[in-house]
Amino acid sequence: MMTNTNFQADELQVLKLDIEGMNCSSCVAHIETALLKTKGVTACVINLITATAQVTVNPDYNEAELLATLSDSGYPASISQAETALTTHTVRLQVSGMNCAGCVNSVEKALLAIPEVISASVNFATESAQVELKAATNPAILLHALTKSGYGASLETSSSSEPHKNNTENAIWPIVIAGSLSLPLLLPMLLAPFGVHWMLPAWIQFLLAAPVQFWLGARFYQGALKALRNRQGNMDLLVAIGTTSAFTLSVYQWLFGEPNSALYFEAAAVIITLVMFGKWLETRAKQETTAAIKALQALRPSVARVRKDGIDTDVPLEHIQVGDEVVVLPGEQVSVDGYVLEGESQHDESMLTGESALIVKQVGSKVTGGAINHDGPLLIKTTTISKDSTLARIIHMVEDAQSGKAEIQRLVDKVSAVFVPLVMFIALLALLGGWYFTGDIKVAILNAVAVLVIACPCALGLATPAAVMAGTGVAAKFGILIKDAQALELAHKIEIVVFDKTGTLTEGKPALTELQALNGDQAQLHALAAALQRGSEHPLAQAVLNQADENNKIKAANLKALAGRGIRGEIAGESYILGNQRLMQESGIELSVMQQAHDQALSEGHTVSWLANQDKQELVGMLAFSDAIKENSQAAIQQLKNMGIKTVMLSGDNDAAAQRVAKKLGLDQVIAEVLPEQKVQHVESFKAQGKIVAMVGDGVNDAPALATADVGMAMGTGTDIAMHVAAVTLMRGDPLLVAQTIEVSRLTYRKIKQNLFWAFVFNTVGIPLAAFGMLNPMIAGGAMAFSSVSVVSNALLLRHWTPNK
Repeated sequence: MMTNTNFQADELQVLKLDIEGMNCSSCVAHIETALLKTKGVTACVINLITATAQVTVNPDYNEAELLATLSDSGYPASISQAETALTTHTVRLQVSGMNCAGCVNSVEKALLAIPEVISASVNFATESAQVELKAATNPAILLHALTKSGYGASLETSSSSEPHKNNTENAIWPIVIAGSLSLPLLLPMLLAPFGVHWMLPAWIQFLLAAPVQFWLGARFYQGALKALRNRQGNMDLLVAIGTTSAFTLSVYQWLFGEPNSALYFEAAAVIITLVMFGKWLETRAKQETTAAIKALQALRPSVARVRKDGIDTDVPLEHIQVGDEVVVLPGEQVSVDGYVLEGESQHDESMLTGESALIVKQVGSKVTGGAINHDGPLLIKTTTISKDSTLARIIHMVEDAQSGKAEIQRLVDKVSAVFVPLVMFIALLALLGGWYFTGDIKVAILNAVAVLVIACPCALGLATPAAVMAGTGVAAKFGILIKDAQALELAHKIEIVVFDKTGTLTEGKPALTELQALNGDQAQLHALAAALQRGSEHPLAQAVLNQADENNKIKAANLKALAGRGIRGEIAGESYILGNQRLMQESGIELSVMQQAHDQALSEGHTVSWLANQDKQELVGMLAFSDAIKENSQAAIQQLKNMGIKTVMLSGDNDAAAQRVAKKLGLDQVIAEVLPEQKVQHVESFKAQGKIVAMVGDGVNDAPALATADVGMAMGTGTDIAMHVAAVTLMRGDPLLVAQTIEVSRLTYRKIKQNLFWAFVFNTVGIPLAAFGMLNPMIAGGAMAFSSVSVVSNALLLRHWTPNK
């Protein structure tokens, strides 16, 4: 939605308009264009089904001028409602200082405590937060709240969306120093099995362990204080308590114990070193999950070569305006969305659509920013500014999906909220129980330390988001844009896929397949029809013109579109009408003379238009159109059947046309001649049977059904409204991507379950072993670090997925 930033939200109004004469998606496009050119209009959303529009206006608008604009465009309208625009806006934050799933709960709690915050979703893997705010709210209040809670935060810029660790956690040098100081402490234990009994003096052990504990390990104390301040448990609290206990016990034994008492400086130092090393590996692995975003961002050129008055000048991309003419040379990335004014070339759009084949671009062809221009230089007319470009929308969708939470992750977050307090309770029991049964407080303390260290919930916090990030990333690589994590999680359970027909399973571009003139002169019939259709953007008009004789000299005048019926115009001083059967009946034209040809065309699934001389009340002839089935539609249906999924087609087309397509493709069920609201009813009826339903469509009329389905999938070749409503956008408009989306979801969900299984196994097996003294604290530290790295590494295996063709 476009918004004029010169006005505050409370200065804007939303008008609800009732519009007459709106009958197809072409009408929607015409109305939208007319409205957005009207002074004071900042945005509009048009609903074809209810014949209404929601128009956002600023104080500069004039009601009479707005209504006159629509009336002059052939769509009379009236204002049925006007209210203040209470909008919301979403901001993304980079959050530093989060170390485990417990921190996620703390950050979300701090954000949701702000009255202006409507919703907040924090992602541990990307170290980001997505926050929905009330209109005109200053995002600075978010940063203040998080700083107060002990976390660093900043507004995310478009230049990066990958995790931003602080320098210490990204750097390897603290780990090298910690390892160098810890190794001499560990050597006696490593040498003992070989009969070498050597031990450093206690004071040297203290000098080696203290820097690791209090300098390099200071982050754990900072994090622990943060957790206590927020009354939430986290990993830092467990590590701080555990290692401090071991270190303090060692100091006590050294200063007050018997000579040659056992010291545990090495346990504290090695645990901190291992945890630091594990977090470093985890950070590196997590950064790999953002590969899809980084690859897409790399497609953004920083400048565009703008041609003005014959002179080419490099201009920063953010300064490019709609209407600017941009030059793209062979081998360069296309810098803007637009269409070709001059030149011919081939484009590689694989990073955007997943399709590796080169696409021919010539005068009039649409081009997309981020594609690679191969052969020849092009002059492109810009149609979209940088922040609203196709590439920007793709990046935004992938970021949203990776920032969102799957439902299973919300359950994990609830578990994590009580996990740390529970672990501390178990550690206390291990301490008291070990002391009671063994009588040795030192052994009991070590058992409690092992419990605290093995139980760090990092793996739990990473299990789901790491898999979601990897899944959405690899899907985007192959032209599948998944808007949110919930859709990715839910798609694996889809049992019924409902398809729209036109533009989804078929090309959506009708071709003129038959001409029947009453007097036998097919060429004359075609010439008259072409004269009436010249200049029209209607799909049937384009089909007529695509096959028309370029030398046709017949001209039509006083053309008038007849909404939902056809067109009227004058040729050689006589009035002609071209349109559907309803128009002919309204004009009193007798069609029975060609009824047999008409019935035959309908039985073959064709769409029929009639041409008649209105002045003479004479039928001239009939034109028949058909819509070709997409190349991969049959293979797509077969793939879904192989996956055990039922396939249904809902179409507004006549039953014969729908049945012809369904029979050829092998669909399980076909329901034809349905209105948009009836599509919704059918989707709801499937859901009422307890089925998980996906809806696949491309048009404005599919939007309600896309929104109603459990998972809506919009063809990227369709309308913006459909893509806005749907949870998944299929960039190539290829039906094969439907099965591939479900396959990615199934693999991702499998990874989520594997990750959660291993995360829980580490804890459910490790905690009892540690509590009963069967797990050395240092081994516990290593196992904890390994669990986090293994979870992320397992998720990254999704990056090797390639779709079945």
